[in-house]
Amino acid sequence: MRNDYRTNLHAWLTAAERRYTADLRVQEITRALRALSAAYVERRQRGGRQQVHGALDTVGKRAAFALYYAPLHFIAVTEAVHALQATTPAPESIVDLGCGTGAGGAAWAIATGSTATITGIDRHPWAVVEARWTLAQLGLKGHVKQGDIDRLRGSRPHEFAIAAYTLNELSDEARKRVEEQLCERARRGGRALILEPLARGVVPWWSETAERVTALGGRADEWKLAIDVPPIVQLLGKAAGLNYRELRFRTLFL
Repeated sequence: MRNDYRTNLHAWLTAAERRYTADLRVQEITRALRALSAAYVERRQRGGRQQVHGALDTVGKRAAFALYYAPLHFIAVTEAVHALQATTPAPESIVDLGCGTGAGGAAWAIATGSTATITGIDRHPWAVVEARWTLAQLGLKGHVKQGDIDRLRGSRPHEFAIAAYTLNELSDEARKRVEEQLCERARRGGRALILEPLARGVVPWWSETAERVTALGGRADEWKLAIDVPPIVQLLGKAAGLNYRELRFRTLFL
């Protein structure tokens, strides 16, 4: 993990840890993380589509997602945008599609050192509230709204867009509509970044989409990165028996 982002990540997670452990013990969050992880594993083995946010049906699971998966998403986006040289030019605006806790859009904005305005969209009401809190904690401009990401307005010129661990939750029809949105942003001088898990069972459509993106001049990459995680991520990951020392994900970038 890059040292210049430790401060932001540490401050955000410290506040989140205080917030969630005020009502939950670490052991309760760990149990919830095991359940959440098991749902992801079952999904990979089954090879079917399942709404990830549908698994966030308890306070414990939401805490586990915010304290474990969200910071890993933040680190993944940070590492990817630097490696892909996606930090310049600095964006004026970033659309975070299926924003979850807001980690992806926030990471890209911070990595560019820009004052970009972030627009987050998510269907889950908890995610909308959480993403607003994330932006406030990190001192970023923007707003978050509840809605479907496949039915948005047209893109602005030079607008950046990110879909981090989101497209795998959509139907094929909705995903293709979002893909077209992302390609259109690139055509209008913006940039688009897609992140998904490395497991093929979760993204059976990946090869087709990657071929389309590369035909437009984009690139497809796979990542296996050894990382140094914040203490709360290490604590929860170790207790839950998860591999928190390595990030494995894939990206498409236009």
